[in-house]
Amino acid sequence: MSLVLLSLAALCQGALSQEPTIQCGSENGPSPEWLVRHTLTPGDLRDLRVEPVVTKSSSILMNISWILRADASIRFLKATKICVSGKSNVQFYDCVRCNYTEAFQTQTRPAGGKWTFSYIGFSVELNTQYFIGAHNIPNANMNDDSPSLSVDFTSPGCLDHLMKYKTQCIQAGSLWDPNITACKKDEKTVEVNFTTSPLGNRYMAFIQTETVIGSSVLESKLTHVSVMVPVTEESEGAVVQLTPYFRTCGNDCIRRKGTVVLCPQTDMSFPLDNSRSVLNGWLPLLLAPLAALWMLAVGICLMRRHERISTSFPTTTLLPPIKVLVVYPPEICFHHTVCYFTEFLQNHCRSEVILDKWQRKKIAEMGLVQWLTTQKQAAEKVVFLLSNDVNPGCDGTCGKSKGSLHENSQDLFPLAFNLFCSDLRSQTHLHKYLVVYFREADTKDDYNALSVCPRYYLMKDAATFCVELLRAERHALAGKRLPACHSLSSV
Repeated sequence: MSLVLLSLAALCQGALSQEPTIQCGSENGPSPEWLVRHTLTPGDLRDLRVEPVVTKSSSILMNISWILRADASIRFLKATKICVSGKSNVQFYDCVRCNYTEAFQTQTRPAGGKWTFSYIGFSVELNTQYFIGAHNIPNANMNDDSPSLSVDFTSPGCLDHLMKYKTQCIQAGSLWDPNITACKKDEKTVEVNFTTSPLGNRYMAFIQTETVIGSSVLESKLTHVSVMVPVTEESEGAVVQLTPYFRTCGNDCIRRKGTVVLCPQTDMSFPLDNSRSVLNGWLPLLLAPLAALWMLAVGICLMRRHERISTSFPTTTLLPPIKVLVVYPPEICFHHTVCYFTEFLQNHCRSEVILDKWQRKKIAEMGLVQWLTTQKQAAEKVVFLLSNDVNPGCDGTCGKSKGSLHENSQDLFPLAFNLFCSDLRSQTHLHKYLVVYFREADTKDDYNALSVCPRYYLMKDAATFCVELLRAERHALAGKRLPACHSLSSV
C-alpha cells in the first residue's frame, strides 16, 4: 500500500511541476560557479537576438531574446548571463544574470518547440554601437573552451520611428515637420517657404549643389514664413537645407532638406480693366457680411432642429455622440475649468469626451505617446482648452496631489501641441483642431501656432461652437456615455 501511495505522490508531483521561468538581477563580477570545477557543464546558446522596444513609461530598452540548444546538457543549466558593452561618447559595461526557476527535465517544451526566453532592460541611447554577449552557467572550467554567443547592435538616430519620441530628440525637433517648399524665382533668387517650430524662431536656409551657392538667416515668430535667398549659380534641382536653432540643442538640431523647383508662372495674358478691378476689390467686402449672416441663420436652424429632435424622439434614434479629445495646459484648474467644460460638451453638444484624467490605466499600459496618437486618430475633434483667468482660490479646490493630475497634463500638452504643429501642412488633419477660451484673450506666445485654428469664447460662442461639433463627420457607432465629471475627479 505504501509503495502505491509513493508512486501516486511521484506522479502528482511530476504533473504539477511548472515550466522553468527566469528571475534576472545585476551581476557585473565573475559568477560564483566559475570558481568551482564541474564534471559536466551545459552547452552554448542556439540563438541570440536584440531589438529596441518602447515600454509603458515611453523608455526605449533592449529586448534580448535567446533560444536554448536542445541537447542533454540542458539538465545541468542553472542560469544565463548577458553582458552589454556600449561605445559612444562614454563607454560602459553592464551584466545581468537570469536564473532559471526550475531544473530542465526535457530538451524541448512539453507542448513542443524549443526553450525560448527574453529579458527587457539596458537603456538604448542614440547612435551607439553595442556588443551583446551571452553564455550559460555553470561556465566552462578553467583552461577549457567557454561556449558563448554574441551579436552587434547599433542604435539609430532621432529620425528613427521609435527613437524620435525620446525627450532628447523631441527637444531637437524630431516631431517638427517644416513642409519645405523651394522654387526658383529667377536666376538670382530662390523662394523658400516652411512651417516654423514652437521650439525656436531662428533658422538658416542653405542652397547647395556641390557647394553652397546661397544662404539666408531668418528670425520670425510667425507660424509660416517665406524667405528670399540670393544665389550665385543655377539653382533648379539644388538642395535646400533648413538649419534650426532651438534653445535645447543650439547648433546641433535636426536639419531638414528639400529640392528647388521652378516657381509656377502667373498667367497675365488677359489683364483686367479698371471697372472690373474695382468690382473685384469691393466684391469680397460685400459678400463677407452676407456670408456671415447666412452662416448664423444656418447655425440657429441647426440648433433649433437639434433641440426638436432631442425632445421629440427617444434617445435610441439619435446619431452617435461625437468623440472629442480635450487637452489643456498644466496651469488650468481641473475642477474649475476642465470639468465644467466637459460637462457642457456632454450635456449640450452631445459629445463623448476623452480626457487623460479618465484613462490613467490605459496610459500606464500603452505609454503616453501611443495613447495620445491613438486617441487623436479616434477623435473627430481635438480641442485645445486655454484660459488666461488666474483664480487665487482655485488651488485649494483643484485637489492637487503629487504625481497625479498636473504631471500627466504637463506631459500631455506639449506632445499634443507638437502633433498639431506636425499636422499644420495637412488640411485633412488640421480640420480636427479647435481652440476654446473662457474669456476673450490673445493666444500666448508659447501657443501662437494655434492662431490658425477656429477659436471660440464660452459662453459667448456656445451655440456656434456646438454647431461646429455637430457638423463633424459621424464615423463612430453609438457609444456608452461617459460618467459625469464630478464623479470622476477623484479617480
